Order: sequence, then C-alpha cells, then structure tokens
Amino acid sequence: MPTPSITPEILFEARRHFLKLGAGALVSSTALSQLLASMPEEIQLSFTKDPNPLKLTPNTFEQVSNYVNFYEFSTDKTAPVKMAQVMKLKPWSLGFFGEIAREEMVEVDDLIAKFGLEERIYRFRCVEGWSMVVPWIGFPLYKLLDYLRPGSKAKYVKFTTRHEPDIFPDQAKGLFASIKHPYVEGLRMDEARHPLTFLAVGMYGKPLPKQNGAPIRLVVPWKYGFKSIKSLDLIECVEEQPLNTWQAMAPEEYGFYANVNPQVDHPRWSQAKERLLGKLTKQETLMFNGYEKEVSHLYAGMDLRKQY
Repeated sequence: MPTPSITPEILFEARRHFLKLGAGALVSSTALSQLLASMPEEIQLSFTKDPNPLKLTPNTFEQVSNYVNFYEFSTDKTAPVKMAQVMKLKPWSLGFFGEIAREEMVEVDDLIAKFGLEERIYRFRCVEGWSMVVPWIGFPLYKLLDYLRPGSKAKYVKFTTRHEPDIFPDQAKGLFASIKHPYVEGLRMDEARHPLTFLAVGMYGKPLPKQNGAPIRLVVPWKYGFKSIKSLDLIECVEEQPLNTWQAMAPEEYGFYANVNPQVDHPRWSQAKERLLGKLTKQETLMFNGYEKEVSHLYAGMDLRKQY
C-alpha cells in the first residue's frame, strides 16, 4: 500500500523500521518476544505445499508480520502489529454480490472447507520500493468465481475492506482519516481469473496474523502491494471499472492496474530497484515482479507507461 503524499516523512521512518528487521534484530528483541508470547497459539493449517519452482527464499515470519501497511490502524509500519490484536475474526462472513448467479454471505471457514488450501510462495513488491517473499496459504480466486458464476456483464471484480470504526481507529477519524474508507480495490475479470491471483487465509503454515489482513485478503503477485487488499468484506462482480482507493486519492500517482514496472517511475521516486526486507543493498526490480512470462499476455497492445 502506498504512502499518502500528505505524510512524506513516513517513508523516512519506514526505512528506519525496515533496517531494524535485518540480521535477526527483531527476532531477538524483547518487545517482539513479549508480543508473540501474548498472542494466542494458532492452529496449523492443512494445505498442499508449493513445489517452489522459482526457488524463492521466503523472508522470516518475524519480518513479514512486523513490517506492514494497514492504514485502518496506523500509517506506521509496526504500530498495527499490536493495535490489530483487538480484531475479532469469528464469525466473519464475506459478501458476494453484483452480476453473479449466487448472491450470498459465506463464512470464511466455509470457503476454506469448500475450496481447500494450498501454499503459494510469491514475491511481494510495495510501491514504496521495498519487497519480501511470502509463503501464503489460501486458494485461487478463480475457484470462487467459478462457484459464483459471473454473468456476461461482469467485466471487473470489486473488493472492499471491512468498515468497522469500532475496530479500525483510522476509520473512526472521519474526515481526518489518513485515507478514504472503506478501502476499495479492483481487477479486470481476466486478471481476477488468472491462476496466480490468490485469496490468502494464512501464511507460514498458520492463519493470517491480524496485522497482515486476517482473516482473508487478496494477493496479486505481479502488482504493487496496495492492490492486495486486506480484511475483505465484500467481493462484487461489476460492469464498470471500480475506482480504487489510491487512484481516487492521487490519480496522478496511482493508476488502476498498478503492475510492477521498473521502467515506469513513481512521480516521487524510482521503481527500477527495490530493497528486499532485511537486506541493506538494493536489487533490480523485475518486470511484473518476475511473473512476466505468466501475465504479460494480459496487457498485449496496452501502453503500460500510460495505463499504469
């Protein structure tokens, strides 16, 4: 998720937090140990393991679960780790509406039982210029869409984060919130049905930590991280292209597609390189975040410098 232009100092503070995650610093910190000790023991999920054909090396659980963007709680990278623990994840129904054959509300546990679970080890690239590798657990979005049976008018899929100001302090700020709530994202139908597009309910063998978007979130590995919306409440199949939150807030900086593209810089910083969480040096950013072979056909004929 990107950083609001009204608070540019966050990028500086984020880098300080980022570097602290290197060399196991957070793993050995007293604060982290106390926090993890206070969290309830979570069950191990049953899932099909990813054969990891790209031979990716995941970041540690401590790194991924302690460096997050979750503006419903805070613009700080680490504050949501503690703040999110107030969330109550059960019951949690997800609503399906729009141009579909089956409009209904379904519990997340029922979705898991219906579609099963598999692991996907994916690169994750933030528009802010940092990256990580995460072993997500969930199921491909196309399985859900096959179940919902979108009609011929359904050209896009719209996603909305839960709006519950009693839980999310930034939502309770009204006009003074960091972003416009509820958070909204969208995909073109062919993007949504691509086999890489994933609904995650866990990572590292366990249910998603609350600060990472529990109980269910979207993961689109070839797009910048703000497309991978957290704590889903609604999924709608619609005819018109949704106006996603960051495009609405800063259209000169964020487009609808948000594909990882090292050749198209953000207006305020380069996208050519990225810093892998825990590393001090930068690495080259790959086109479509390393998934060019799998997804480039989706954008044939498009001008990716203008349709960003």
